[in-house]
Amino acid sequence: MLKIKEKIAYGLGDTASNIIFQTVMMFLLIYYTDVVGLSPALVGTLFLVVRIFDAITDPLMGAMADRTKTKWGQFRPYLLWLALPFCLISILAFTTFDLSENGKIVYAFATYTLLMIAYTAINIPYSALGGVLTADPQERVSVQSYRFVFGMLGGLIVAAGTMPLVEWFGAGDKAQGYQYTMIAMSLLGLMLFLLCFAGTKERVSPPKDQNSSFKEDLSALWKNDQWRILCLAGLMLLSGQVLRGTLAVYYVKYYLGRADLITLFMTLGMIGSILGCALALPLSKKVCKIKAYISLQSIAAFICIISYFVGSEQTVMAFTLFFLWSFFLQMATPLLWAKMADTIDYGHWKTGVRITGMVYSAIVFFIKLGVAIGGALAGWLLAYYGYQADIEQSITAQQGILASFTLFPAIGSILVAWVMRWYILDTKTVESIHQSLQNKTCN
Repeated sequence: MLKIKEKIAYGLGDTASNIIFQTVMMFLLIYYTDVVGLSPALVGTLFLVVRIFDAITDPLMGAMADRTKTKWGQFRPYLLWLALPFCLISILAFTTFDLSENGKIVYAFATYTLLMIAYTAINIPYSALGGVLTADPQERVSVQSYRFVFGMLGGLIVAAGTMPLVEWFGAGDKAQGYQYTMIAMSLLGLMLFLLCFAGTKERVSPPKDQNSSFKEDLSALWKNDQWRILCLAGLMLLSGQVLRGTLAVYYVKYYLGRADLITLFMTLGMIGSILGCALALPLSKKVCKIKAYISLQSIAAFICIISYFVGSEQTVMAFTLFFLWSFFLQMATPLLWAKMADTIDYGHWKTGVRITGMVYSAIVFFIKLGVAIGGALAGWLLAYYGYQADIEQSITAQQGILASFTLFPAIGSILVAWVMRWYILDTKTVESIHQSLQNKTCN
């Protein structure tokens, strides 16, 4: 069993990652539209193009990480090497210069592209690290629970602190407020990445005689049918989740008409997420992980559908449903990431090749593709429904924001639940695979 201290250290890495990533997810769209002055349709296209490019780099990063050999391990060194560059680029992404319209577009594309590349370069090894801390299936759920509790803690810091810090640092100048806020967030993220590096240890290694080529790794990856199921699930899940998360600010500001409650709304969502992640481990001990995951996605979809029928004057109900949606959706997240580690063992058993970084990066590829689609849809839908920055919206725009925030994410969760019906790696099956791999090693 891993010590709680090490699980916390691993979780701090996701706190650091989410302090930056959640700032991008929650506030970059509204920063581009309401501060920089870019059109939502353009920003939607920006998100799609850059995130697709970013997703393509994931398998390459995974292959590189699998072939990394240092005294610190395969994956931990990247936390040390890339923490500072990642933080510096994050600051640049939220820095505004006096540029022409075209100059602003070029700068946004350049900084956002660099930010996503840096995120890939540090997050893929970090994610893979979670699969080599232990081989125990139950402990993997525990590790991922700690990860996402602390990851959501990072999101909570962002949700509760971003807007107040922007107001405080900016003193009426939103551009300066966002820049100084990102500096503060990045410095905190830097320290947490270093603590994660110092407090973890890699224990699961590929076979010593493994010397496969990149082509052979790709072939082994494709033969892993359970990996393919998780890829589809990740794609559909994140498309809906990011769409809903990105439009949350718009929903509160323009549909509910309560811009003063944006911070409270986002904070409640993060508290729900943290509680959900914390309860993932006890849930996995009592209920089959696969059945639990399907049920949680179905509940999340149901909550989204109910939210569509909540009127703009029903603020308490809207806040309650967002809390519950975050709770049930994020309860499923550690289960999904624990399944990723299980598919690595499954692939090793089925093909004889262990490709930890490649599996994680390839699943993250589809997750990021979902992030790209969700972010792009947010911008495109705002433009389609006639959104105009920082003014009272038309009835059409308000209803469009409502539908995009509720019904479309529900479809994503329903599709995830449907796809996961073909996933077969329950606890008993994974334990049998582990035993088989140990027997092969002994022989």
